Amino acid sequence: MNVKTIKVDQLARVEGEGALKVIARDGVVQSAELNIFEPPRFFEAFLRDRMYTEAPDITARICGICPVAYQMSAVHAMENALGVAVDGPLRELRRLIYCGEWIESHTLHIYMLHAPDFLGYAGAIEMARDHADIVRRGLDLKRAGNSIIALLGGREIHPINVRVGGFYRTPRRRELQPLAEELKRARDFALATVRWTAGFDFPDVARDYEFVALRGDGEYPFSQGRIASSRGLDISAAEYDEHFEETHVEHSTALHAHIKARGPYLTGPLARYALNAASLSPLAREAAREAGLGTVCANPFRSIIVRAVEVLYACDEALRIIDNYEEPERSAVDLDARAATGSAATEAPRGMLYHRYQLSADGKIADARIIPPTSQNQPSIEEDLKTFATAWLDLPDDALRHRCEQTIRNHDPCISCATHFLRFEIDRGG
Repeated sequence: MNVKTIKVDQLARVEGEGALKVIARDGVVQSAELNIFEPPRFFEAFLRDRMYTEAPDITARICGICPVAYQMSAVHAMENALGVAVDGPLRELRRLIYCGEWIESHTLHIYMLHAPDFLGYAGAIEMARDHADIVRRGLDLKRAGNSIIALLGGREIHPINVRVGGFYRTPRRRELQPLAEELKRARDFALATVRWTAGFDFPDVARDYEFVALRGDGEYPFSQGRIASSRGLDISAAEYDEHFEETHVEHSTALHAHIKARGPYLTGPLARYALNAASLSPLAREAAREAGLGTVCANPFRSIIVRAVEVLYACDEALRIIDNYEEPERSAVDLDARAATGSAATEAPRGMLYHRYQLSADGKIADARIIPPTSQNQPSIEEDLKTFATAWLDLPDDALRHRCEQTIRNHDPCISCATHFLRFEIDRGG
């Protein structure tokens, strides 16, 4: 029996710490494990007995790349529990800050973490030596997203201006105008990014995923909508636990999420695009068409193009919001504590993020549950490795390692961050 083991001991800069192990026997991949071995960080436990008003600031610390998603998921879940709906200019401002996060996070992933795979570089620093103008364009595009978050959130990392019910302070219309000028330039960069990534050389592969994402009511979803799937699921966030479950696997301290009685699913840009492409702005739809995406993209390596299309949409949407902005009379709606349970799902750049909170009568958090995109996508990432790696087993060690690492980077920037620097071992013993 010919056995080949692909082993990566350290996956650094992920949402947790992990490793990769793939075992092939007689030319066929038998198992693929994304090993997450960092001890739990106990954020759900940190939230217990804290006031519901503290949840946005605490959950923002879960991720330095996507703090807005965690804040907004907590905010919407709390408002769901308290029976409050936030609409009008405050809702638009929430979409605007989400635009900022999508722009900065997606751009970081595209230019710094993923593009080097396609251009043959070990990392962004090496790529910049030969493509300084391209990397500079990526940095300028990311800066536009950071500017939105800094204005609306009070600072770029772990924003402090978001609260349950709205914001602590809302901007004056004149404060948004400099953002508009920056975003017009960023939109040109975003369109160039779609065209640039569409020219990469992609493996000819595809998977029959069950895509899961929010489906917006006539709008591309950020923080509101029903949970839908490409195979007919259509539920509210309150029904999440009836249809999804998390299980423990021996090789990971991170739980794996599945659709009950159906198995793994994929959330993230490919899923959002498959379920909501018709709701993109006209410019983003046309760019996607020119890039050859079609109405559904099932090749995870081409997800870099979908991310670029979403950046272009976020620039368009941000400009629309700024152009139509009317200053709200109040920065937040009134809230009264009560015993209740609330749920919400929003779309982090990496995929759907689910929060559920149980509140006591005095407004303290009795129980919290947070399911990030990473745990939802891990089973599908492992299935990608099992499905695709068999065809690559005859590659030299370095090329095989590269393909396996890139298969992970396709899906998740928190996992992707530093896999360019991994120690990699292959046992080609018989």
